[in-house]
Amino acid sequence: MSTPTTVRTGVELDAQGIRIDGWPDLLLCASLFYFRLPREQWQARLEQVRASGYTCIDVYLPWNFHEVAPGRWEFGGRRDVAAFLDLAHEAGLSVIARPGPYICSEWDGGALPAWLGLDPDVRVRQNEPRYLAQVAAWFDQALPILAERQYPAGPVIMVQLENELDFFDCEDRPGYLTALRDQAVSHGITVPLIACAGQGDIAGATGDVPGIVAACNFYPNDDSPHIEEEVRRYAALLAERDLPLLVTETNRRHRTLRRLLASGAKLIAPYLQSSGWNFGYSPSTGNWGDPGSFMSHHYDFGGYVTPAGAERPEYAEAQILARVISALGSRVALATSTMSRVEVTSDFPTSSSLSALDLDGGGQLIAVPHLGDRTGRAVVGGVPVAVAADSCPLMLVDLHLQDRVLALASADLVAMTDSELVFSSSVPVTVVIGQTQAEIPVGAQQVVDGVTVIVEPRDVPAEVLPAAPSVVRAVRQRAGTAPAQEAGTHELPPALESLGVYRGRGTYSATAELTGVDELLLVGASDFVDLSIDGQVQPTIASFGAARRIDVRAASGRATIEATVEIWGHANFDDSRLPALRLGALRGLGTVWTVHGVQDLDALWTVNDHWAGRPAPLRSLGGWSSTRVGVPITYSRRLDLPGTAALHLRGVDQPVSVSLDGGAPATVSRENPWVMLPAGTAEVSVTLPHHPSGDGLQAELLQLQPVTDWTCTAQDDELLTAFAAREAATTDLELPLTLEPGQEVWLEVELPDSADDCVVRLDGSQLRVTGWAAGECLGRIWAGDRPRFSGGDPDVLWVPARWRGLTLLVRGLAGPGVPELRRLRLGPSGSQGGNGAEADVT
Repeated sequence: MSTPTTVRTGVELDAQGIRIDGWPDLLLCASLFYFRLPREQWQARLEQVRASGYTCIDVYLPWNFHEVAPGRWEFGGRRDVAAFLDLAHEAGLSVIARPGPYICSEWDGGALPAWLGLDPDVRVRQNEPRYLAQVAAWFDQALPILAERQYPAGPVIMVQLENELDFFDCEDRPGYLTALRDQAVSHGITVPLIACAGQGDIAGATGDVPGIVAACNFYPNDDSPHIEEEVRRYAALLAERDLPLLVTETNRRHRTLRRLLASGAKLIAPYLQSSGWNFGYSPSTGNWGDPGSFMSHHYDFGGYVTPAGAERPEYAEAQILARVISALGSRVALATSTMSRVEVTSDFPTSSSLSALDLDGGGQLIAVPHLGDRTGRAVVGGVPVAVAADSCPLMLVDLHLQDRVLALASADLVAMTDSELVFSSSVPVTVVIGQTQAEIPVGAQQVVDGVTVIVEPRDVPAEVLPAAPSVVRAVRQRAGTAPAQEAGTHELPPALESLGVYRGRGTYSATAELTGVDELLLVGASDFVDLSIDGQVQPTIASFGAARRIDVRAASGRATIEATVEIWGHANFDDSRLPALRLGALRGLGTVWTVHGVQDLDALWTVNDHWAGRPAPLRSLGGWSSTRVGVPITYSRRLDLPGTAALHLRGVDQPVSVSLDGGAPATVSRENPWVMLPAGTAEVSVTLPHHPSGDGLQAELLQLQPVTDWTCTAQDDELLTAFAAREAATTDLELPLTLEPGQEVWLEVELPDSADDCVVRLDGSQLRVTGWAAGECLGRIWAGDRPRFSGGDPDVLWVPARWRGLTLLVRGLAGPGVPELRRLRLGPSGSQGGNGAEADVT
């Protein structure tokens, strides 16, 4: 046994595993986030995780959830993370705390405060003084809470610094991680500091900084036969550093988790086993969609507990796996991953390279995944055994009992004494003890070579069917509209964050001379832009900042341009394909340009790099033919620009590089094939991989003038929430309710007198709806023609128990159909709305 390399207040890590107070431990860990649940439900959720057999939770601490405005910190109510950690301790759960500063988690900005983007010298996730000073202010608040609750005084056994930094272009990883480590140490953090690799780049995640333990995130295809080989490789790499394999994020299915266990994982932490909700304006945008997506209020990736707290079939699977780990105790906690010592063949699809654990004290545990959908047979060391479809039994070989040897057991061992073995299975279990072999039916027990063998039926309940919803056809309409704060006049539209709106929305208004103008070009607008030109409401623009052409031929003369811009959330990844998906990108209207001429630029490009002499050939853009397939080729053209212009590259199907006067190149993608060009004479160069048949590229140049003198107002989330909670005069209203595009109404809805949670679904079209209850913004949903949403069910609004007094802000949207709210459907939260027979509620 090797000497532990990290010994800190009772939590030790070495190549053999994790020890807490000297006792080896193999941890099953569920993500559980206090900021995605009502405070009154924290204790029940924590106890639910503990009852699943998991002994640990991981929890992010979102910086911008606690610093709600620059220098304004909140740690009360749902933000009381200290109380949450204390409840976890009372529930007997260990905690892996993840304070960031960046957390991802499909959360607004990855938890980085929105105002950081207002200072161009602040470079997020870099070893840069201005950013690190902001991080220090956050750590000054968060780390003392963790230090006071670290093991042995509290539940915190590890603290994660940053999150999946290997996805991000950090220029000085060692310097950045060293700065974070030093801050943690200075605040008295003595438990292990970890940093997780999102895609296997250990040095990219940790900077190879001493004192920071590398962990790994794995998100394989559950049906892949190659999971074991990848995971074993990382277990071996970390063992070379005398460290265990800590899997800090992975898939939820226990069939896959068993494969990770057998491949050497000592911490198994499936992400979002216990789901929750993105309240208010906290969801993110982006998350590597194509070309992006908006995260839903309902935050669910199919974990063993739904956002509303209902247990899925995987919950029972969790309890069975936890019993296996408990039954084997230190034997499995100190085991080493290897290959099966007996030959295993099967008549079903399985792993390409089975993993096994050499158990401490002797014997092997072999994971045999069945990746098919029919019960099959395997032959293990010459013994045929039954294997259920879609399962991964952990088979024991050569396990020493007190005075016997368990030569083979084909199912999960969930309990054992000197004289009794208990297995869990849905198919007959083959047991070989000494020289005696027996096949024992499910639900039976039999004495085999003096040992009582019991086979418990594998009790995995089916998914609960949706309950029937009730229907609301009568509501009350509130008088008045929410106030807005005057935000001044600006030459160009400012970012909402510069107006103090970090979550919420704002309005912009200006007039423009549109005589002779056929179109506008909108550049950099996000997230949701409801634009009105000369009184004509446009369909909502949700293009993540990509340039958009807007037809204004119906307008003439001096026309009013008005826009309401709503922040859905800031990017949680860093995606260069679209402006608003860059980490730290701001929100707002962007810039509105009038287009005063369009020039065809398809021809007269000079060809560079693929020709033998001078003069350089002239060809159309992308029109050169050469045998150098895939080799970059550059086309250049000199332009005389009397004013600001936009170069539009049509037909881009893969990223191309565009530079101006030999300067730093910009990458242009099909999601946003535009480049803004300043006034003056310039040489534009376009570099792309060569294709001998041409690549279909076309180019045009738009001459632009900005629309100026914008008047703005601001409505942040706190202002809207205060208005929603205010008492107001109401009038009874029978649904359906028909609105004009751009029209807004405030409604109050009576909910059933019940102590249960409920979900609300809209039956309507062309509506965007925000809901409030009990002084909190619940979330937002969109009915009708809409952009892509991800993360969960985008059509459901959740009202927690006792959060009564539902208020809705309903906005009509332009598009294919009439904005109309026909009815509301209320369902129990366990069913998340349901689709069964309905009952009317008046």
